[in-house]
Amino acid sequence: MDLSFVASGFAVGLLVGMTGVGGGSLMTPLLTLLFGVSPAVAVGTDLAFASLTKGVGTFTHRMRGTVHWEIVRRLCLGALPAALLASLALKHFGTLNKEIGLVIRYMIAGSVMLTVVALMFKRKMLAWIMADPSRQLQGRALTIATIVAGAVLGTLVTISSIGAGAIGATLLVMLYPRLSAAEVAGTDIAYAVPLTAIAAIGHWWLGSINWSLLLTLLVGSLPGITIGSYAARAVPERLLRGLLAFTLVAVAAKLVS
Repeated sequence: MDLSFVASGFAVGLLVGMTGVGGGSLMTPLLTLLFGVSPAVAVGTDLAFASLTKGVGTFTHRMRGTVHWEIVRRLCLGALPAALLASLALKHFGTLNKEIGLVIRYMIAGSVMLTVVALMFKRKMLAWIMADPSRQLQGRALTIATIVAGAVLGTLVTISSIGAGAIGATLLVMLYPRLSAAEVAGTDIAYAVPLTAIAAIGHWWLGSINWSLLLTLLVGSLPGITIGSYAARAVPERLLRGLLAFTLVAVAAKLVS
């Protein structure tokens, strides 16, 4: 067991526990840049990692009653078929050749930058929507927009393993601005479980999951998430999110350089 992977899992888990975001957007680039794992294997391993950890989170939120299952259903109507189609596309074009690896690398960089935007401007976007009720979707338009958002997230997550956390939560806030923070978190985690599971199965089928690496990362991340959750109140959230955003910008720049 490589202690550097355990330490990396612990560090990412600690940050996720403190901020609620940063799992895929940090773990996948970390595996790619620091450890030289191929982009396809990094994505597949991180998706398997996410499906396991988010499953535990969904159980907790379900017990607390903070999951809106109708919204989860709408997101899954778009996300799950998109994940299947993206997996088939990766199978057709090949995930392990150099050209597709480069495409995945750029997709990871783009997803990281979208996460930064979601982190830094979520409150301003929400304030803009809440300022005028006509900007809030209703009825059929809201249902269609939610399904489309799910399809976009399903494609993004399958290809890059990034998007289910901060980007998904931001889209939920924009579409359903009256949800509480706990409801946004619970609903976001709940829909991400089947999405990351299907995407992970697709990558297993493609042969792009390193199971020993996955177990090593879990050894570090589980205590990291636990400690981070307890420490979250002691560290200013604004400081943590700023640090995370700065780190992600640096990661994206490195990915495209």
